[in-house]
Amino acid sequence: MSAVFNFTFVPWFRSVAPYIHMHRGKTFVVAVAGEAIAAGKLPAIAQDIALIQSMGVKVVLVHGFRPQVNEQLAAKGHEARYSHGMRITDSVALDCAQEAAGQLRYEIEAAFSQGLPNTPMAGAQVRVVSGNFITARPVGIVDGVDFKHSGLVRKVDTEALLRCIDMGAMVLLSPFGFSPTGEAFNLTMEEVATSVAIELQADKLIFMTEVPGVRMQPSEPASDDNPIDTEMPLAAAEALLAQLPQPQQPSDVAFYLQHCVRACKAGVERNHIIPFAVDGSLLLEVYVHDGIGTMVIDEKLEELRQATADDVGGILQLIEPFERDGTLVKRDRTEIERDADQYTVLEHDGVIFACAALYPYPDARTAEMAALTVSPLSQGQGDGEKVLRRIEQRARSMGLTSIFVLTTRTMHWFIKRGFQPVEPDWLPEARKRKYNWDRKSQVLVKKLA
Repeated sequence: MSAVFNFTFVPWFRSVAPYIHMHRGKTFVVAVAGEAIAAGKLPAIAQDIALIQSMGVKVVLVHGFRPQVNEQLAAKGHEARYSHGMRITDSVALDCAQEAAGQLRYEIEAAFSQGLPNTPMAGAQVRVVSGNFITARPVGIVDGVDFKHSGLVRKVDTEALLRCIDMGAMVLLSPFGFSPTGEAFNLTMEEVATSVAIELQADKLIFMTEVPGVRMQPSEPASDDNPIDTEMPLAAAEALLAQLPQPQQPSDVAFYLQHCVRACKAGVERNHIIPFAVDGSLLLEVYVHDGIGTMVIDEKLEELRQATADDVGGILQLIEPFERDGTLVKRDRTEIERDADQYTVLEHDGVIFACAALYPYPDARTAEMAALTVSPLSQGQGDGEKVLRRIEQRARSMGLTSIFVLTTRTMHWFIKRGFQPVEPDWLPEARKRKYNWDRKSQVLVKKLA
């Protein structure tokens, strides 16, 4: 094993560890579009789901079958008909849906049964449970269109689902439901997944789809200047939906977004739209800081706030690598615990990604900003500027007229943000007595307006 691999693997694995701890014991509803299976992505998706389940995540998997049903209909010379974004399910389409669902269930169960050595599924023990967990009702006639055997979710057997999940099984749901009289209804994958996530109050609802997510400018084409909006507050998602036309097909921006909004409003905290075309997109979305698709949340997961004693461990983990390479002066845990309320932290989804401390010298009407640190995982994304602005606000609220830093390596970053170099003799007397002349830190000052 090469030293280069060791050098990259160990920091990467450590960066993933907080998310492994965070998601253990949580319930995810993962909805996989039938297009993903038609594109040959099932083996890789099954491996990734098995992996997250092995790390303690409880999974309910809902599969779609839109292209498979259309293929069956074409083979019988029957036209696929849609209205209002839903299939019109006549008796022929219902037969095709039942055939497609049976075939897909077989393929999915087989994918989770693989255990070849030297593969990601080696040693995996994934037990798949499926059943009649969904009670349905007919869509009926909408705007003069008779949807026949198409249905909507009437009830989810939450108690039975929870029993299966608590046994350690992965629950597999097809987009079918049955009425109390035994009549079968063809449902949509999106409707089933959203309803189940709401009833279970799942921690995440994840749509693995043919679209990459929602772009910052949804009506504009993809470009470097129009990336995926990785974190969309519920209010912004609702405002966008109000501007968009009623979705008719999965590629429409509002198609999956409407279900994310519905689930979010009903208490599902995190709702994701991710592309199945990207290998490992599920892992990238769940275990990487910024993810790969769009996440709709009830409020911003990022929080800029004053630190508490509970944050000391996170602050230490963040600054220790920079202490080791000499960028920061070493601080022991006792010192940080004592000064915890002096720190400002930038937290994202329970993980601290940036911090800085503010030590005031009221007699000189100035303060030192110390230990400004940004995680390598989020450098270049403006986190340092956010913390700096908050530190400046705190200093102004104290009636101070300037802040200063001591640095040996990052003076250019501070100079670009309005700091000016001064001689160490400028320092307040109390700070000058603690100045390390051997370290020869550059002193930089910023006047506060």
